Amino acid sequence: MNFLAHIHLSGENEMIKIGNFMADGVRGKQYENFPLAIQKGILLHRAIDTFTDAHPVFRQSTKKLHSRYHHYAGVIVDMYYDHFLAKNWSDYHNESLALYSEKFYQSLLDNHSILTSKAQHLLPYMMEYNWLVNYQSVSGIERILSQMDHRTKNQSLMRFAAEELVAHYDEFEAEFSFFYKEVQLFSKNKLNEL
Repeated sequence: MNFLAHIHLSGENEMIKIGNFMADGVRGKQYENFPLAIQKGILLHRAIDTFTDAHPVFRQSTKKLHSRYHHYAGVIVDMYYDHFLAKNWSDYHNESLALYSEKFYQSLLDNHSILTSKAQHLLPYMMEYNWLVNYQSVSGIERILSQMDHRTKNQSLMRFAAEELVAHYDEFEAEFSFFYKEVQLFSKNKLNEL
C-alpha cells in the first residue's frame, strides 16, 4: 500500500494517520520516541505492509510485473492500488478526495516538528504536486512513477509501469477491490488491538 491507502486505513485520528504516513522513515524501536498515537500509526503501517506482502491477491498483481520490474513490482502495485482507491474514492469515504487531502496536508504542516526528516523533506513535493489527488488519473500515476524511477537513476524502469496498468486495467482494478475489502477489515481489527 502506498500513502493514500495507509492514511485512509488509519481511521480518523490525525496522529495515527501521521504515524502511518511517515512509518517508512522510522527504523526498529525508534517508534518508541514518538507520542502514543503516532506509535500506533507506525505499528499499524508495519502490520499493513506484512499483511499486504503475504496476501495472495497482492502477489497475483505483482506476478504480472516481476519479469520486467523484479523487486520493484510490489512498489508499482502499491501505486496502482492507490490509483484505484483515489479513482473510486467516493466508494470508501464520504468526503471528497480534494478536501480529505487538503486537511491531511494541513495536519502535516501543523505537526511539522513531530515528522521525521524524511517526511519533512517529502512534504513540499507532495503538496506542490498534490500527489494524493493526482493518484486519480493514469497520467498522474505515470508522472509519480517517473519521479520514483528518476530517484533510482532510471534503474527500476518504473517510468514505463503505466503501460502494464493500462494493459491489465480491469484485472488490476478487480484485484484491488477484492484486496481492499480484506485490508480494511484487517486494519480495523489491528487498530482495536493497538
